[in-house]
Amino acid sequence: MLLLNLFSSGRRREAIPIFPLQTVLYPGSLLPLRIFEVRYMDMAKACLRDKSAFGVCLIKEGQEVGAPAVPERVGCVARIAECDMEELGILKVKAEGLERFRIVSSEVNKSGLIIGEIEKHPPEEPATEAAGFGECAEFLRKVMAGIGPERFAEPFRFEDASWVGFRLAEILPLRNDVKQKLLELTDASLRVAILHRFLKQQQLI
Repeated sequence: MLLLNLFSSGRRREAIPIFPLQTVLYPGSLLPLRIFEVRYMDMAKACLRDKSAFGVCLIKEGQEVGAPAVPERVGCVARIAECDMEELGILKVKAEGLERFRIVSSEVNKSGLIIGEIEKHPPEEPATEAAGFGECAEFLRKVMAGIGPERFAEPFRFEDASWVGFRLAEILPLRNDVKQKLLELTDASLRVAILHRFLKQQQLI
């Protein structure tokens, strides 16, 4: 699988808390979370209070609970779109993926929360040309109708290969390392072409 250079030097850096998970978050995705560890509960409360964001990264080494895990260097900025505390001590959050980022450096604070110095990657340009794009978009329409469009953040952009590619990468049963590589790709047309080949191999289209 061809990977392209995701980030160029000289971008503005900022510090955000990092939430390592056994999942990959994409721009435009909705991610439900059940937060109960104190460090992440405090993080979520601060994000809600300050209207700030945090970063979601796939775990490279370690576990979600306990000692701070080692995150992949490329992740996705997330903002809290909804939150509720139905059970005492458990915060239910729906996070929305924004732009991708690369961790330049990181440190663990005294509460065990990873703080990453990041460089954001600008949003992908909308793309309308890609091998198999039409079939991918039609497959996505059918799947979304079947599992419920409310699980996806609007607006729906079936005419945009970047949006279609991220939604397919989100819902298809791919290994996490494959999902991570699809996040890191900078070419929306290539991402769709790879996913189209997978759909054909699985005889889904």
